Amino acid sequence: MSEDLSLNINIKEPRWDQGTFMGRAKHFFMVTDPRNVLLSSDTLEDARVTMENYRSGVVKPGLTEDELWRAKYVYDSAFHPDTGEKMFVIGRMSAQVPVNMSITGSMLTFYRTTPAVVFWQWVNQSFNAVVNYTNRSGDAPMSVNQLGVAYISATTGAVVTALGFKTLASRLPPIASRFVPFAAVAAANCINIPFMRQRELKFGIPVMDENGNRLGESPNAAKQAIMQVVVSRIGMAVPAMAIPPVIMNSLEKKAFMKRFPLLNAPIQVGLVGLCLVFATPLCCALFPQKSSMSVSGLEADLQKRIRETSPKTTTVFFNKGL
Repeated sequence: MSEDLSLNINIKEPRWDQGTFMGRAKHFFMVTDPRNVLLSSDTLEDARVTMENYRSGVVKPGLTEDELWRAKYVYDSAFHPDTGEKMFVIGRMSAQVPVNMSITGSMLTFYRTTPAVVFWQWVNQSFNAVVNYTNRSGDAPMSVNQLGVAYISATTGAVVTALGFKTLASRLPPIASRFVPFAAVAAANCINIPFMRQRELKFGIPVMDENGNRLGESPNAAKQAIMQVVVSRIGMAVPAMAIPPVIMNSLEKKAFMKRFPLLNAPIQVGLVGLCLVFATPLCCALFPQKSSMSVSGLEADLQKRIRETSPKTTTVFFNKGL
């Protein structure tokens, strides 16, 4: 019954222990669940109201603990953790599997010609730019001009990188050319993410004490956050872009594939999707969402301010983004 539901459940934190990889994995399997993309606006709004009411000490009649946690994960999948704004649907992590499997499958299928490489890398990096901006850390807005410059820089750098790898692969065995998309995506992530989050590198991201009190903004924290996200994104790409090429290289020699070449694309997309269903949450879980660093690693002026205002604080926490 609702009167039995405790008001002491900490819904600010995930349901599972984030100090362990398994706890983080369970958390991200919920957040990245592709079914969340199909939820209606009414369902998302109901989850938002449930969360806000619970934080205010108001419990909806009949609400159970499991329903409360379900509402939290529906909320977390669609609303930004720092700004509280509803995120653009294809930028949500729950859209990663359905959108990425289509794009990645196409990149792995149509990799032989330069126009195809340019087009699909542009599509992929445009999608990544949306995801990187949507899942940025902090609550400071970017102007349209800043966003435009970041997008052009990120996508151009990524496409040029892809073409460079394609040229290099032309001198290698045929199987090597199948891995051009992966090499290009891995390198492009190192370009795209910092560009789309360059404001954080310049002005910093909010850092807090263990109680959630805001202590200031730190570019050094932003560097650590972005580095962790880059590693996670490259990790996501490894199974989806390394395993299907090996399988397809073998399948394409089979008689049925030679007889039905149109099966190439759907089989490749299906294999990528299968990999992404597991790779997306598991690689998001490589690092805690609420990341931390020692006060001694912050900028000198921020260290001084923290020692003056919160002398007992030795570690600060921040949202690393996704």
